[in-house]
Amino acid sequence: MDFIHALFNYGFMQKALFTSMMVGIICGVIGCYIILRGMALMGDAISHAVLPGVAISYMLGINFFVGAVLTGVLTAIGIGFVSQNSRIKNDTSIGIMFTFAFALGIILITMMRTSTDLYHILFGNVLVVNASEMWFTLIIGFIVICCIYLFYKELLVSTFDATMSAAYGLPIKWIHYFLMTLLTMVTVASLQTVGIILVVAMLITPAATAYLLTDRLSIMLWLSAMLGAAASIIGLYFSYTYNLASGATIVVASTALFFLAFIFSPKHGMLLKKWRSKQQKARVNMQVLDQ
Repeated sequence: MDFIHALFNYGFMQKALFTSMMVGIICGVIGCYIILRGMALMGDAISHAVLPGVAISYMLGINFFVGAVLTGVLTAIGIGFVSQNSRIKNDTSIGIMFTFAFALGIILITMMRTSTDLYHILFGNVLVVNASEMWFTLIIGFIVICCIYLFYKELLVSTFDATMSAAYGLPIKWIHYFLMTLLTMVTVASLQTVGIILVVAMLITPAATAYLLTDRLSIMLWLSAMLGAAASIIGLYFSYTYNLASGATIVVASTALFFLAFIFSPKHGMLLKKWRSKQQKARVNMQVLDQ
């Protein structure tokens, strides 16, 4: 009841709720493409690669969105350049580039001599989101969702069959960098809510949960968005009620939803698989007895 009372009476709780829900939705939507393309490690890389851009933006006194998107996209380009022009495989180049970017960001923030900003950037704190940050997150969310809607067919074809999409004349490389730009924007929008370190969990976990519940991308996008929003609400409740870190509680809530789907999913749940296995064994035994 205290949580409900706070939502109706405190402006900071209302801003926290709207911001965390939007982050859950856009992370869930973009996360579907990340896991279907097998790019979970790339999502981790981009989420860490925005740190030097955020630090440089703070140092120059400009909007951190500009620096974060720039370093995120440059890191994605750098990963592709290294893997395409050397014997180094893609996962190795990802490990090299994102650790370099993250370490560079740590050094820049250390030069700023402000550990408080570093903590909030790394781990987030949705309870201190102000009105401008809330609207900023909502605008980014609107842009990302509109882009997904407008280019749904192109993203669908290139995600499931790159060869066919190339045969259709779709610019595969540009679609990849377009998706990386959207991923960077989502990461920036998530800074205040879950922070750089935990944003990869919000990108992967709701989408993975939805993947266990359906085999259709359109339904998966809706489910992932709803699961991300639900995890944000549940996490915010525990964060406010028990005075816990908001980013961590949101991620734990999302993971709890994943394990519920992992066990009870009507399509791919562990219990269903065990039941089917027992049914199969029973049929085999009956056939053996009949013979």
